[in-house]
Amino acid sequence: MPEQPVTQPREARKPPTIYEVARLAGVSHQTVSRFLRKDPTMRPDTLRRVSRAVEELNYRPNLAARAMRTRRTNRIAVILPDSTSFVPTRMLSGAAAAAHEAGYLLDVVGLGGDAEARAARIGTLLQPENVDGILAFTPLADSIAGPAGSAPRVPVVVDGEYDDQMHARGLLADATPAAEIVAHLAALGHRRFVHVAGPADWSSAWNRRTMYERAITELGLVSHAVVEGDWSVRSGWDAARDIIAGSGATAVVAANDQVAFGVIRGLQSVGLEVPRDISVFGWDDDELGRFSHPTLSTVAVDRERQGRAACQRLLALLQGDRPAAPLDSAVLHRLVPRDSTGPAPGSR
Repeated sequence: MPEQPVTQPREARKPPTIYEVARLAGVSHQTVSRFLRKDPTMRPDTLRRVSRAVEELNYRPNLAARAMRTRRTNRIAVILPDSTSFVPTRMLSGAAAAAHEAGYLLDVVGLGGDAEARAARIGTLLQPENVDGILAFTPLADSIAGPAGSAPRVPVVVDGEYDDQMHARGLLADATPAAEIVAHLAALGHRRFVHVAGPADWSSAWNRRTMYERAITELGLVSHAVVEGDWSVRSGWDAARDIIAGSGATAVVAANDQVAFGVIRGLQSVGLEVPRDISVFGWDDDELGRFSHPTLSTVAVDRERQGRAACQRLLALLQGDRPAAPLDSAVLHRLVPRDSTGPAPGSR
């Protein structure tokens, strides 16, 4: 019996090269490079052939070799404020996906200390030998100003700002959907409302409260109470038992889904049914809300899309293109009515 050649295990084989991809696709290695740079001028047929070859060979660009050749690090730094218990994971997930698709690695950096320490940290990151670009979710104006107002040495994009305690500001704190929630519930016949708010020192909570009160006034509705909360299930539970149950309100606008869960359980504990007696609307589209009883009406916020769009703006700068305008908040928010809201009692 002839001796059989030993097959080398796949994991032990050398990774495919750009030249092998080019050979399989029937193009030059320069064309494969254009494909990896996402050159928009490539012909569709060529694009398909190279894409198929990349997938078949499971080709991954050699970032170390590219860095030596282009004098780039292929790294992007994402800047967050001083570390806290809260991290915008969904936004980071979207940014990381966009970066990896373009061949970049993402480093997450927290800014701690006083203004001098922050400026020193940013100054180090702004060196081209450390990162190719910076995506910040915190203000950097004072930290990146060079001598005589000179521009930073690497591209910088600031998007969706948080303050030092990770309190949302700007686009992240947009509260327009609060008015839409009130209008939606009013269309179901509700006239008497309660709002269980988030902490007053959070811009997002304050803005939601402001938009709620404005909508109540503009639509000629009645707000029986605005209850101070702290984003927690317990604050919703306490508000339901101590205030909402005896208020005569038929609809509750909660500052977030955790508060809404507490409100529903608190109402149920005193014999009130949701939505038969009182409707409850949350905010954030927590996964638990899709499987709770009743399922929770909420506001879905597409944080992954926001993170991806922010990173794509930075990538456009790195590639010498004009970046797209920041996202309009209207495309990030979507009302998701579910079983926790229904017609007001007496209007069915």
